[in-house]
Amino acid sequence: MSNPNEVALADKLHEAYAQLKTEIGKKIVGQSDTIDQLLIAIFSQGHALLIGVPGLAKTLLIQTLARVLDLNFNRIQFTPDLMPSDILGSEMLDKERHFTFNKGPVFANIVLADEINRTPPKTQAALLEAMQEKGVTIAGKHYALDLPFFVLATQNPIEQEGTYPLPEAQLDRFMFNIYLDYPSLEEEKTIVNLTTSNDEATLTQVLSKEDIIAFQHLVRKVPVTENVVNYAVQLVHKLRPNTPVATELTNEYIEWGAGPRGSQTLILAAKCHALLKGKYSPDIEDVQAIAVPTLRHRLVLNFKAEAKGFTIDKLIREQL
Repeated sequence: MSNPNEVALADKLHEAYAQLKTEIGKKIVGQSDTIDQLLIAIFSQGHALLIGVPGLAKTLLIQTLARVLDLNFNRIQFTPDLMPSDILGSEMLDKERHFTFNKGPVFANIVLADEINRTPPKTQAALLEAMQEKGVTIAGKHYALDLPFFVLATQNPIEQEGTYPLPEAQLDRFMFNIYLDYPSLEEEKTIVNLTTSNDEATLTQVLSKEDIIAFQHLVRKVPVTENVVNYAVQLVHKLRPNTPVATELTNEYIEWGAGPRGSQTLILAAKCHALLKGKYSPDIEDVQAIAVPTLRHRLVLNFKAEAKGFTIDKLIREQL
């Protein structure tokens, strides 16, 4: 990164990252890796899928993120009877008998799609199209979404009845698949103390929309050395069955591997990870740091792996 303006912007992002962690920490206890991955997704113009049981502060985390980033936030509760128009909006006939478009909740900077797998594929697809195109088409007219635009979809890993799992092709649209774990004993004590008193933390806005868009453009400009690209692409090929570099574990336990979008996302996320950590170019350690959440939803295990207790995360880490 040779441009002095870009170097200054990179330094500003690194400083803002430390401030963001401090501000978010006023409301959210722990979950450091989850926060990092959400910030990387936002600054890389991606979206994230969050897997976690109820009560782990997913909604609070996203609301807090929206407040410190000065972004509009909408939460959509996905249910079996949810229609595409409930997300995108619809045309209404006004008193003068003219059609006017009433925008749906997708018209926000941050959209929380809560329990996305509880709604039928037709409604899921409406949101995924908005994610991909950054716009909505209603009655032949295109409406651009406000930028920056970030979707966080959640799924409950426990209840499977009455759900419509996202197909692999739609899962591939998400930059990260983030697993949210239970807090530790000490973290849970802190959470209980914070949430059972009248004390309300005051959050300070750290960045503006314009800052975020500038950082999103900056991430794309970060230079990457050839050996880092080779490492990322080779990692994806090692996890793709029946390729020349596929390992024995891959050929034995993986049914389908990640496509080229997996390699692209590894490099893009590694660029942003490097910037957040104060570096001007990613190295192999940056790729390794984001490999699991980047690839875990792009791989499909076979029955043999499930019978022997192999997990996708374990297979990915074996290749690192």
